[in-house]
Amino acid sequence: MSGDQSSENKNRFTIIKDDSNDGHGGYGVGAISLENMSSIIVDPNENKAYVDMGAMHARSDVERRVKFQPDKSLVPDGKLYWIVWVTVERNENGPYYAGVAGSEIRVDRPNKIAYKSMPEHVKHMEKSLKGHVIVEHMDEQSRHLLRNFLQEFNPELWNNSSEQLKEALG
Repeated sequence: MSGDQSSENKNRFTIIKDDSNDGHGGYGVGAISLENMSSIIVDPNENKAYVDMGAMHARSDVERRVKFQPDKSLVPDGKLYWIVWVTVERNENGPYYAGVAGSEIRVDRPNKIAYKSMPEHVKHMEKSLKGHVIVEHMDEQSRHLLRNFLQEFNPELWNNSSEQLKEALG
């Protein structure tokens, strides 16, 4: 795979997919579908935000080649990143950002260690899928980066989104 293809894949954003069950009620009914969720990395250290679908399976660029520690205090020099779980739904106005939940990750690249709370990440993924907005614990700079990214990535999605989301991101 060429470098162009891999960077192209990282910039894709899952908009909306059809229900894979098509109402037939067979195998997999009741399973949570992540097809309308994307993962955005917010990097306040470099002042950027970008889609990295690898985070869906704990394989984002920031999560690779580090050993995760069970306690944040074990990664005192870790740089802050946010993995933001963004769910897109459709209403009468069209597609919109329905759920947005940011999960902290700390990465100490020189020492090849990192911290993240798996229960928090799973909870935030679930809350995003249910249309919740959970960003109040994020620092102001990171919320600002996320807001700008969502606005610029797809203005229609942003314009159709709730006032709650817009206010939460400042």
